[in-house]
Amino acid sequence: MVKNNITIAVKSGYAPVNGLNMYYEVHGEGRPMVLLHGALGTIDMFGKLLPSLAKTRQVIAVEQQAHGRTADIDRPMRYQQMADDTAAFLRQLKIDHADVFGYSLGGGIALQLAIRHPVLVRKLVVAGTTYNNDGIYPEVLAGIETTFTPEAFAGSPIEAAYAKVAPNPDDWPTLVAKVQQLTQEFAGWSPEAVRAIAAPTLIIIGDSDIIRPEGAVELFRLLGGGVPGDLSGLPRSQLAVLPGTTHVTLVERADWLLSMITAFLDAPMPEAK
Repeated sequence: MVKNNITIAVKSGYAPVNGLNMYYEVHGEGRPMVLLHGALGTIDMFGKLLPSLAKTRQVIAVEQQAHGRTADIDRPMRYQQMADDTAAFLRQLKIDHADVFGYSLGGGIALQLAIRHPVLVRKLVVAGTTYNNDGIYPEVLAGIETTFTPEAFAGSPIEAAYAKVAPNPDDWPTLVAKVQQLTQEFAGWSPEAVRAIAAPTLIIIGDSDIIRPEGAVELFRLLGGGVPGDLSGLPRSQLAVLPGTTHVTLVERADWLLSMITAFLDAPMPEAK
């Protein structure tokens, strides 16, 4: 990576965490920011964002159980467990307070991180994420029941990205099955648990996302939004809906995302009300 014409080394490696060897990369210097990828994905899905984010902050990207370079182990996938894995990983790196950006599955992990390990999270950005399955279009959930199969992803860029880096490429069908089970069995979190998240949160969806606009608005309200700011002041959380954007293309909207995320993270912490 090059910054001000100086090459900055990228640190990468594996951390032993709860039976996993979690792959991670650290880019840049400054205030820590954690990147959490989406389902079936790798760190590389942040390729259009990471270099710019790392110009002004220390970006820590990690690959979750069975994803990318992190091999699977004999346990199901649960958001709570992946949040605990991430928390244990950050403590190994002696990161005690960080901004967190989670996309899709990573957004669910980020929300759980803020619920289960609040001291670790300074500010939160969740993209293409909701806190229960009611926030997802019913037809999407029905498709996950019937068509979310390894064959459906055959020849896709996401399968190719996995095959390129996975320590055991033949585990692809197992990963797909575990993500399917995670989504099918996801019971969501109580409004009270979400409302208790202290970290200011930026919620981002595409206007043609798999997340229903109503689901994003409900999450926004639970996190302090949905108030007339001219009368009561701006809430601690923010909501953005990107036009002409699907769930898959959301993370590709680098110019929009960088402007919004950077402004949100760099703004002063809101005063407690």
